[in-house]
Amino acid sequence: MNAFRCRAISVCAAIVVGCCWITEVASRAGAAERPNIILMMVDDMGFSDLGCYGSEIDTPNINRLAAGGVRFAQFYNTARCCPTRATLMTGMHPHQTGIGHMTNSPTHVNDDSVPAYQGYLNRNCVTIAEVLRESGYATLMAGKWHLGFHDQKLWPLQRGYDKYFGCIPGATRYFFPTHPRGMTFGNEAIAKPESTTDEAFYTTDAFTDYAIRFIDEHQQAQSEKPFFLYLAYTAPHWPLQAFEDDIAKYRGKYKMGWDELRKQRYQRQIELGLIDSQWELSPRPESVPAWDSLKPAKQDEMELKMAIYAAVIDRIDQNVGKLEKYLTEHDLLDNTLIVFLSDNGACAEGGILGRGEFYDVEKRNQQNDNSYGEAWANASCTPFRLYKHFAHEGGTSSPFFMHWPNGVKQQADWYQSPAQLIDIMPTLIDVAGATYPTTYQGNDILPGDGVSLRSAFTGEALGRENPIFIEHEHNAFIRDGKWKLVGRNVAKPRRIDAAQWELYDLEVDRTELHNLAADMPEKVKEMAAKWKAWSKEAKVYPKP
Repeated sequence: MNAFRCRAISVCAAIVVGCCWITEVASRAGAAERPNIILMMVDDMGFSDLGCYGSEIDTPNINRLAAGGVRFAQFYNTARCCPTRATLMTGMHPHQTGIGHMTNSPTHVNDDSVPAYQGYLNRNCVTIAEVLRESGYATLMAGKWHLGFHDQKLWPLQRGYDKYFGCIPGATRYFFPTHPRGMTFGNEAIAKPESTTDEAFYTTDAFTDYAIRFIDEHQQAQSEKPFFLYLAYTAPHWPLQAFEDDIAKYRGKYKMGWDELRKQRYQRQIELGLIDSQWELSPRPESVPAWDSLKPAKQDEMELKMAIYAAVIDRIDQNVGKLEKYLTEHDLLDNTLIVFLSDNGACAEGGILGRGEFYDVEKRNQQNDNSYGEAWANASCTPFRLYKHFAHEGGTSSPFFMHWPNGVKQQADWYQSPAQLIDIMPTLIDVAGATYPTTYQGNDILPGDGVSLRSAFTGEALGRENPIFIEHEHNAFIRDGKWKLVGRNVAKPRRIDAAQWELYDLEVDRTELHNLAADMPEKVKEMAAKWKAWSKEAKVYPKP
């Protein structure tokens, strides 16, 4: 049985909140073979952008894997790329790892005088690769790292991975990645990466092909050992760049505009059973113009942007299919746990209508920041409001599923227990029969607050006793049962005691349209006190 250690924190000397973490895990699978594990994450993809979550985008391979396992209706991220990655890799809240805000970038180095915001993983946390390698797993990675840039000791091979190919910083061009946002193989920068297909070099293809190569090399050399693969696509993060054939598949499909697209996705989500029909579709943001108010030329430009975005996601699905085919042909699929998620909500950066060049193909594919803008991001996050960066549902709700024929029961119904990123590491440690250390390489390792999601494998309720907490860029929430306390800029140190929190009953209002804070001040006070106590435990404060 799994052993859990619980610890408590006091809230104003009156409220006690238990926080649990696996410190030692023995295999619950009995004599069953330990699974291979593939952790697959996409970048800046909204809640409704997969076919299995209500989209019109063609994602048959992802849909099939999701349908063959357990699909989560309420899974939470931490609202942005690098904090999500920090939590995903360590099972810790991002501030506890040193990435409370952003990582260091090619052009910026954070002030490390506040350790929680230093911009790279500290040594008081362990990565899932470090833990699984100690347990006998081969550890492989392809894709986006975004957990430390300026010193090689912060890179994947120095944080538990045996093999690596990908992008160390947070974004790169798909066709022409160049220094300092180029490709890295192991610890070596690649000046001009070669294509891995008979088409032009494209990051999504290359990440998948290197992942397959790494697995194949492992199977030939050490097939008796299970493998762990972290496949972290940069897609569909800006700059939006795709193959012309993929774009042509979607050109013209978005002439109805974002208003109609949101209605169509909302209706499909109801039909899928993903959302409750009593949850109202959130209104179009006041900043976003009605589609019909745009002139035809602007409509055509915006339609092209969404077609390219869809093409980028389509290419992800093609590559997921390629990986699945390899696993099937080599008799690996049945005993491989595949975990799939997006790192945050859709990205509204680049203004209301986006930015960059889209008509000129050559210029588009050389750009560094092409984006589709707030208007389409709002559609990607259907039925919710707000996006990446915010703690509301649009920013923090991820499509998430787990597929493992030998270990996860195929479930027709959506799994409804709320879960979060800190639960992934204890889940993987659980199925691997690994041990979470209290010290590693001479450093004390902090315990975490996550719980194993094993109960979801058979559709049993998670039974979470503790709230879910998030803070990012002063935006925050606490989810406690059906109640969610959330706010923008509520975590600024000078505003925390006078924060304008919003309170929602998510059973009847998951789209967060009916704020109950004024009607239930005592509930707000109670939940705000819990959040404040957690913020101290999680090292949200002091802020730089």
